[in-house]
Amino acid sequence: MTPIADALNYETRLLIVDDDPGIRELTAAFLSQHGYVIDSAANGAEMREAMAHHDYALIILDVMMPGEDGLQLLMTLDRSTGPAVILHSIIGGDVDRIVGLEMGADDYLPKPANPRELLARVRSVLRRARAGTGTAPDPVRRSLLHFSGWRLDPVGRQLLDPDGVVINLSDGEFRLLLALVENPRRVLSRDMLLDLSRGVNAEHFDRAIDVQMSRLRRKLGRPGDADMIRTIRNEGYMFVVDVVRR
Repeated sequence: MTPIADALNYETRLLIVDDDPGIRELTAAFLSQHGYVIDSAANGAEMREAMAHHDYALIILDVMMPGEDGLQLLMTLDRSTGPAVILHSIIGGDVDRIVGLEMGADDYLPKPANPRELLARVRSVLRRARAGTGTAPDPVRRSLLHFSGWRLDPVGRQLLDPDGVVINLSDGEFRLLLALVENPRRVLSRDMLLDLSRGVNAEHFDRAIDVQMSRLRRKLGRPGDADMIRTIRNEGYMFVVDVVRR
């Protein structure tokens, strides 16, 4: 199955700054698979050159680099209007993490990082950045997603049933529903749904998706209504109703 663009990123441009070419290539390849536009830089000079030509939503910044290290480069960035920053370091102690966060980093991830955890951190930081910006939100993200009388608010993270009642969803259930609703009438594999819906504390196995899907189906179920989520044998799940953004 051909991977689809990540439903949560809208082709956001990221910059990876790391003196290790292997880490740059592997990280860029993984994040690109999830719809992100990736550039990379080996040092501070290349970082500044890249930033002169593109606007970045987020920088993944290595701390331990020769010459200008990541903390020095962090100090040169405008933390009020500049891109979000995730520090990435082989030094994972609490003191180093706290120092990095106090200097303005949005998150801190020790090396070696599980690619899925890095992806989850990227998504989390970008959501916080978008929620906190003073500029007008992206029109797509301001829209409510309507389906069979239900309304899903991606920004407010709220689901309302046809009677206008707010349905409580866990973080994982919300992400899972958003992934389905953003991709109606398309088969989504369990691996894809795991990537799109996992939170920091989510289980790292396919069965977790089945459990969350069962809970989500119960919350979406109404007497007399057909199931909106169809199980596709040996492939995954499909959201089988039409979705309108407005």
